[in-house]
Amino acid sequence: MMKMSWSQVSARRLERHGLAAPAKDSTPANVVAAMCGAHAQVMSAAELSIGLRLDGVTRTGVREALWGERTLIKTHGPRGTVHLLPTRDLPMWVGALSTLPVAHSVFAHDVRMTSAQTDQVVEAIRDVLETGVALTIDELSDAVVATTGPWAGDLVMPAFQTMWPRWRQAMATAAHRGAFVFGPARGRKVTYTAPPADCHPAEGRAEPVNEPSAEPTNDHLVELVNAYLRAYGPATPEQFAKWIGAPVKWAAAGFAAAEPEQVLFEGVPAWVAAGDTEVPDEPSRGVRLLPYFDAYVVAGRPRELVYPGPAAGRALNGGQAGNFPVLLVDGQVAGVWHQRRSGRRLAVTVESLRELTPAQLRELDEQVALTGQILEGEPQLTLGPITVGGHA
Repeated sequence: MMKMSWSQVSARRLERHGLAAPAKDSTPANVVAAMCGAHAQVMSAAELSIGLRLDGVTRTGVREALWGERTLIKTHGPRGTVHLLPTRDLPMWVGALSTLPVAHSVFAHDVRMTSAQTDQVVEAIRDVLETGVALTIDELSDAVVATTGPWAGDLVMPAFQTMWPRWRQAMATAAHRGAFVFGPARGRKVTYTAPPADCHPAEGRAEPVNEPSAEPTNDHLVELVNAYLRAYGPATPEQFAKWIGAPVKWAAAGFAAAEPEQVLFEGVPAWVAAGDTEVPDEPSRGVRLLPYFDAYVVAGRPRELVYPGPAAGRALNGGQAGNFPVLLVDGQVAGVWHQRRSGRRLAVTVESLRELTPAQLRELDEQVALTGQILEGEPQLTLGPITVGGHA
């Protein structure tokens, strides 16, 4: 059995992510495919995540790929959170995520929806949007309630100091089943629309697995497992389950169907895609500034290797990665950072948890300049403590 060290694995992941050196002659779609999706709850963070991995691409180039070329799609991805995905890969994602077991509702009994009601809402969204119209959330809500019945519109979901209609519990499920993607903004309002016709997500659609004992054998799930392992392997079914937001049994069935290759990662059994055991000759070196929820730190495990020593206490939130933008040194989290924008001015503060060498400080200056270039601003660096919390 092949043995892999953390030094080899971090170098392999950084190289594949375009973080060892930005990819030349590539595209946002190719980079997002290599990342297995870019978290996009905060769009500026997604733009920076992608721009860091490409040579000479700014946020304008990412936006053009998303809303102009439509080679990227915005939808609910891993863990039900908003992600950018390559449009060409949407059938794989829909085909895999549509087999997710129906999760136990966290809502009170009088708030939650039944499986039948969830199915009704999903099909209502699909039917309303299939003409290609783009609707705001209020317009979509009116259409869904008109199709399914008044129960769907009951204002019972606590959300952001207000109450949402009952049907919105099914939004992530509807996206996972290919009923909608995000459309271009209408002023300051988000819109929702049907997936591009040439994606044919319906071809990948599968019935959700409602029985705990059921095991998926979907070819699309095999594709997704292999894509994940190429980006983040060696990994385990348990780690894949945490990343995707699924039961371990579902993830283990996907691993079994994919038939990955077992290796020893720091002495512990883990898996890579079959035959994918190549590692770089040299360890990872360099300084990087990664934004909120960057894929390298969110999906990268084990946490204690990505966030060593004091980094875990400073940059993790109850074990959750991504709440803080991080300073990465030689493939490991070594601090946090924050940027505040005012017009074109970007005030960047970096709090390092270790003393940086003169060479690393020079590289940090370069990273700050690169951040400004990607976000199309004028950055100014300050070294010192970060006084704001996560998601600030």
